[in-house]
Amino acid sequence: MENILVTGGAGFIGRAVCKELLARGNRVCVLDNLIEQVHGDGERPEDLDSEVELIRGDVRNGDVVEHALKGVDCVIHLAAEVGVGQSMYEVERYTSVNDVGTAVLFERLIGNPVRRVVTASSMSIYGEGLYRDADGQVVQDAERGAIRDNQKIWEPLDGAGRPLTPIATPEWKRPNLASIYALNKYVQERTTHIMTAPYGMEGVCLRLFNVYGPGQALSNPYTGVLAIFASRLLNGQKPMIFEDGEQRRDFVHVSDVARAFADALELPQAAGGTFNIGSGHDRSVTEVAEKLAQAMGRNSIEPEIVGKARTGDIRHCFCDTSLTEEKLGFQARQDFQEGLAELAEWVAQQTADDRVDQARAELEARGLVA
Repeated sequence: MENILVTGGAGFIGRAVCKELLARGNRVCVLDNLIEQVHGDGERPEDLDSEVELIRGDVRNGDVVEHALKGVDCVIHLAAEVGVGQSMYEVERYTSVNDVGTAVLFERLIGNPVRRVVTASSMSIYGEGLYRDADGQVVQDAERGAIRDNQKIWEPLDGAGRPLTPIATPEWKRPNLASIYALNKYVQERTTHIMTAPYGMEGVCLRLFNVYGPGQALSNPYTGVLAIFASRLLNGQKPMIFEDGEQRRDFVHVSDVARAFADALELPQAAGGTFNIGSGHDRSVTEVAEKLAQAMGRNSIEPEIVGKARTGDIRHCFCDTSLTEEKLGFQARQDFQEGLAELAEWVAQQTADDRVDQARAELEARGLVA
């Protein structure tokens, strides 16, 4: 049994992580400021286990962080502002919470060292995923040209104008930081690895792909794409899909992600590593929207293909799980269809304030949709 602090532990992923940690016999404390965009009324979430101690506070407040660290054996660092699009205009807020908040945490850890810190990173740091060109060569830095209305070729091309073929993205791919959020997550990664070993601690970073499941913030238009689609469908609106809908992503269930964090705390071989956490299966965004509509009994609501792109978005990125399987013995277990059915059942019992049109208007007003 260990005492575990989970920063941002009242959020969607955090609550699942707390549940997994408790099931393994640990004591859990959460530090979370319960912001309105994620938590609405700002009250303690009903599905945050009653055994979890909740400290309401900001990760940028050093005194609060130091109090939360007393008697703690390990830290899971989830506290962050999340959302590629919003990060492109709320730059100070994202950088403050994500980068400064992480700096405050590690500065206070100097005087309150723990055995291990596991930090949540993101597949967004890759930018475009890994590709192969027509000659069979691997391409790490694929780029698309400027996107314009009615452009029909969304795929990255090689120097000769030939389409590239997307392949699973491994941890060794060079980062390509296409948004402020991606930059923030990379800074969190590097801060974790830089600040742990010199102070006698161990650091692990998990690069999460698209996480889904019951408990997502349905009224937050900058959360995971499945939650955004679910909110639209619940309100009888068409899921809004940018570009042509053929972008490919890896969707991993929150229960698998929670298990990965708990394993990353326990396994000796995880120390010092950075690992992808995904399902190992890629799906188009349109396919996912259609399958969710079926699961929710809203088959008649077809997705709206916008035909425009957002600044900071990437075309294809899905998970190469081979390193995580080799080093941690980790594989996702949740079947996607069953996971969607579970999500649909939970969504049917919720209400959601659909703010997607508002979020799109914010981006368009700043020239971030083209």
